[in-house]
Amino acid sequence: MSTEPRTPIGTPTPDALGRSAEALAAVTDIKAQAKEKAAAVKEEAVERTSLAADRIRVQTRHAAQRVKDTTPDPVLQQAGRAATAVRANRTPLLVVGAALVVLLLVRRGGGRR
Repeated sequence: MSTEPRTPIGTPTPDALGRSAEALAAVTDIKAQAKEKAAAVKEEAVERTSLAADRIRVQTRHAAQRVKDTTPDPVLQQAGRAATAVRANRTPLLVVGAALVVLLLVRRGGGRR
């Protein structure tokens, strides 16, 4: 039995019919349902991506620490000096790298003719 107000002859009042129509419209509003589903999927994707990025950061730190722990000190010192030299001479290294890329592209293109 329904708890909706009824007219003296037993039919639902217009207000009850209006609520029923609104409920039916809400169920059949596919566009709104699709937007809600898309928002939920996007939120889940963002959360999963964040978790994956956190896991990758942790694993990268562990791997870097393992490499540092197992690499002999003289090699670490030499790598540190090389990194410092590269930072100090970025422009010449970039020019040399760009020239090398151009040379390789020219040689590759010349062999096809």
